[in-house]
Amino acid sequence: MRLRLMSACAVPAMMIALAAPAYAQDSQAEAPSDTQAGNDQDVRDPNEIVVTAQGRAQVLADVPLAVSAVSAETLERTGATDIRALNQVAPSLLVSSTGSEANASARIRGVGTVGDNPGLESSVATFIDGVYRSRTGLGLNDLGEIERVEVLRGPQGTLGGRNASAGMLNIVTKGPQFEFGGMAEATYGNYDYLRFQGAITGPVSEQLALRLDGLYAKRDGYNKDVNTGYDVNNRDRYLIRGQALYQPSVDLSIRLIADYSYRKEDCCAAIYATADVAPANAGLITPTSSVATVLTGITGTTFAQYFPAANDAYSRRIAISPNRSYAGTTKDYGFSGEIDWSLGNVQVTSISAYRNYSSYQAADADYGLADILYFGPGSGREFKTFSQELRFQGKAFGDRLDWLVGGYYAHEDLVTKSELKFGDDYGRFASCRIVYGSFNPFYAPGQAGCLSPTGADFLRSPTGPLGAAGAAMVGGLQRLDTVRDVGDDTANFNQTSENFAFFTHNIVHLTKTVDLTLGLRYTNETKTLDANFHNSNGVCPEQQAALLPFMAVPALQPLAGGIITLTCQGGSSSALDALTLGDKRKEDRFTGTAILSWKPIDDLLVYGSFSRGYKAGGFNLDRSAFKNPNPAQPLPIFPVSTANAAYYADVLQFDEETVDAYEIGLKYSTRSFNLNLAAFRQEFSNFQLNTFNGTVYLVQNINGCADDLNGGDRDLSPTTGACTGKTKPGVVSKGVEIEIGVNPVREVHANFGMTYADTRYADNLVGSKTGVPLDPALRLLPGDNMSNAPEFVVTSSFAWTPSIGRNLRGLAYIDARLSDDYNTGSDLFPQKEQDSFVVVNGRIGISSEDQLWSLEVWGQNLTKANYMQVGFSSPFQAVSTTPTPGYPGGSQVFSSYLSEPRTYGVTLRSRF
Repeated sequence: MRLRLMSACAVPAMMIALAAPAYAQDSQAEAPSDTQAGNDQDVRDPNEIVVTAQGRAQVLADVPLAVSAVSAETLERTGATDIRALNQVAPSLLVSSTGSEANASARIRGVGTVGDNPGLESSVATFIDGVYRSRTGLGLNDLGEIERVEVLRGPQGTLGGRNASAGMLNIVTKGPQFEFGGMAEATYGNYDYLRFQGAITGPVSEQLALRLDGLYAKRDGYNKDVNTGYDVNNRDRYLIRGQALYQPSVDLSIRLIADYSYRKEDCCAAIYATADVAPANAGLITPTSSVATVLTGITGTTFAQYFPAANDAYSRRIAISPNRSYAGTTKDYGFSGEIDWSLGNVQVTSISAYRNYSSYQAADADYGLADILYFGPGSGREFKTFSQELRFQGKAFGDRLDWLVGGYYAHEDLVTKSELKFGDDYGRFASCRIVYGSFNPFYAPGQAGCLSPTGADFLRSPTGPLGAAGAAMVGGLQRLDTVRDVGDDTANFNQTSENFAFFTHNIVHLTKTVDLTLGLRYTNETKTLDANFHNSNGVCPEQQAALLPFMAVPALQPLAGGIITLTCQGGSSSALDALTLGDKRKEDRFTGTAILSWKPIDDLLVYGSFSRGYKAGGFNLDRSAFKNPNPAQPLPIFPVSTANAAYYADVLQFDEETVDAYEIGLKYSTRSFNLNLAAFRQEFSNFQLNTFNGTVYLVQNINGCADDLNGGDRDLSPTTGACTGKTKPGVVSKGVEIEIGVNPVREVHANFGMTYADTRYADNLVGSKTGVPLDPALRLLPGDNMSNAPEFVVTSSFAWTPSIGRNLRGLAYIDARLSDDYNTGSDLFPQKEQDSFVVVNGRIGISSEDQLWSLEVWGQNLTKANYMQVGFSSPFQAVSTTPTPGYPGGSQVFSSYLSEPRTYGVTLRSRF
């Protein structure tokens, strides 16, 4: 049976200007044409809106879940071209991107996974046309015409596909129609933005319909290199998607989809986070600060040349190292086939898919003019994924039982390749940083080892401050000075993942008004790791051999340890050359859900639920996390060897993430008004946290300890803070969600949404369920809110579509998102704190009644809201390693990926 998409009642006239969801229909349902959708001004009854949040067609008012969806109309009006724009219209959702288009993180109710490390799957699963995309970044493509995007909040997994611990994004593109039609669209905006999109659909026969979509988009970058004019964060992409819908009978439907997208773009530059970005950074980067003195000294530049956006970050002026770039290429293609077959009382659904995704990106990884660290153009990742889902569903016992059972299988090959190298200025920067901090009178950036000849002679002298160790220390500094353009020629991680699952989801109609929903899932996961490394840095082992004896002298440890750490961590050590690691991990888990719902009257639904969610463990696919296997050795890292291969494979692992989720809610719907309320509590154990500390990526499971650790989880020691008692969930998210829709008159639609989510870490934290101490880099986490988790988010929108005579219709639309303040860094350093802000989008237009043509003027971020997406510790750019007041990680320099600027333009569109 085909079901029509019903226009959602918008959501209320309390509008502060921010957009909550419209709601969606069955994925197999036939949607109305855009002409119909655009001109149907009747007030629709929310009780007729059909969704498939529970794997079968149900009216929205009968679905006992916190689920909403954004309609095609809302996506078009807010200017969405990929899932990042959903932030504007879904208050419980936050999607942010960082160092490349492959890195993105989706969070629901404050919970998500930092996307920089491909070894971690997302806590929020992304599906496009029923096919799982294994990382959020794989869903950042410009997707063309979209039917809707559904946002399911809370653990998912008993209905099919891949399980997820925090929620799900289900994106449905527009499918073929058995009536001829199509669309064409042309857009021009500032930053020379050009976008052309078209689609055509229609029948080949009574049984076969086809659809072809295509788009091309190009835009200048909004971050500009002041020295070369090179712009970063540009756009240059295209997409082609073809579909076929074959319906030989009323009982059988087959939908085939093939798509290919290509992007050749420069992404993504970051800005040094001076006080105008984060007030806590006041005084850190000034013309007289130590970091500015060292950086400008080794490059021979002025402060203004090196920091062109100092205290004016949103001017978006950057200074890139010569001969470095952010050029990248992304290819994404795949095929899928969905079969829906009615076998009498049983409905069968099969979804088969193959996806191939590759993204390679160069980067000036220090984000400044000094050539300290860079990624070569061979750095990137590839995913090849086959998946198969099979579901059976039907009714039994006189329709008292609505049952669903199914299975899911996926095989994925993941390859990551890294060309992370020290740049031409690294050795000079490292030696100058040490000399400036320890022997400032002898600082000479133009001399070997950054030491003046007089200073070098003095330090070598047996009567100097270093005594007999002086000659070795001077030699070490001078040898460090020679480190340039060395590091990982390739560091390859090859991971094969294979998982299968069986699931069931059943609705028992206990009475005419009371339902009991029971779901269960069994998941089995196997991941195999094979890694190999080829490295050209021959300085690290030599320096370690020369300087290790002096680590026993307390006065010399900071200097000797600083030299070794800087040279060997993050991109280093020829002892890695030709080293091969291998490991394998297996796990399985039962998860499930139980929901009790009651409809005391036709317009009201109340429910309560419990769900157990799960996300697989895996491997940290970043070899910078290698640590010294000898706990007696005080150094943070040590040259690795084949003999220690088993140890390194072991420390690369992290365990599965689980969650217990509780929710109560109500849904009240009438013809012109609807209200959805939900209160929730989610308790995450073994939460998978990915953190960059300025030198390495740390991946650690997070749990709480039932006992008081007496501050052992908040100090600088890696050994204090162990939990000898019971562990408990390390992250708890609790709060309330409100969505309201009002249609006071037929041409006015208003939306309002509010989410309050208190998402925070436990007071006493440990690194795993075995109670190991928390890494010192995470010592600010206990008891604080999670990163990118504002407590309050408010969204609302207002749309007016008046008839203006002569078969013309107008459009006035505005939406906005108000976000409370939050920390953007996963280590919660105060320098990464973002104040509250509001983002406003708007659109005005005129069209013919039949939508044969329309002309719209639009703007996004109309008020020029400036905010950080993510703040992070600038690689290797710590002024000191000793914590100072206000700077818990030492006087570290910080950078930030900023929000997009204000954009505006005009769109001409035709639908036929």
